[in-house]
Amino acid sequence: MTPRQEQFYKALPSSWQKPLEEVCKRPEIDALVQFLQEREKSGAIIYPAKQNIFAALHATPFDMLSVVIVGQDPYHGPGQAMGLSFSVPNGIAIPPSLRNIFKELHSDIGMQKPENGNLTNWAKQGVLLLNAILTVEDGKPASHAKQGWEIFTDAIIEAILKRKHPTVLMLWGAYAQKKVQHLHLHIDPKIHLILKATHPSPLSITGFLGCKHFSKTNTFLKQHNLTEINWTEGFK
Repeated sequence: MTPRQEQFYKALPSSWQKPLEEVCKRPEIDALVQFLQEREKSGAIIYPAKQNIFAALHATPFDMLSVVIVGQDPYHGPGQAMGLSFSVPNGIAIPPSLRNIFKELHSDIGMQKPENGNLTNWAKQGVLLLNAILTVEDGKPASHAKQGWEIFTDAIIEAILKRKHPTVLMLWGAYAQKKVQHLHLHIDPKIHLILKATHPSPLSITGFLGCKHFSKTNTFLKQHNLTEINWTEGFK
C-alpha cells in the first residue's frame, strides 16, 4: 500500500479491515485520499467530521450486520451529517426524506412520530446505514461523487453478500438499486432479501409509502432465526 492507502486502511474499524483490504490497495483509493486532502487544504468544509467518515462501519461490525440501508451521500448542511445514512444528530431538524421514512414506519408497524432523527440504535442492532459516497462539501450535494467512494462502497456491499449470511438490503431509489446490479452473481435468494422502492424524498414519496420494508425485514430475520430489529428503540 502507498502511505495514503495505508492511512485510509488503518482508519477502518478492525472488523472491516480484512474484508476491505484488497479495495484499499486500488489506485482509486490513493487518488481519493489525495482529493480529500487537497480539498481540506483549500479550505473546503467537508461533512461529516473526519472522525465520523466511517461511523457506519464503526457502529455496525462486519460480522454483526443483518440489514443494509443504502443512501446516496451525506447531508450537506451544518450539523446534519453524522456518518450514518439518513440519520441526523439529536437536536437537528428531521430532514424531509427521514420524515417520510418515519411516515412509512408509522403505516407499517405503528411507530409513533419520533422527536429526533438519530438512527444510531438501528446501527447498534445490526443495520448498516451506508451512504454510497461518504463525504460531501457544505451546500454542494454530490460534490464528492466519482472520486473513488463508489468503488469503496461497492466493495463493502460485495463483501457483505459474499459472507453467505442471511442479509436484507433495502434499496430506495434508482441510485441505490444500481449498487447491486453488477453483483447479481453474489445474490442468493435463499439468504439475501433485496427490497426495492422509490426514494423516500418528497419527489417520489408515493412509490415509497406502503413498501412495508420494515415489517418484511423482520419477517425475513425471524424466518432465519435471527434477532428482529426494534425499529422504535431509542426514539423519544
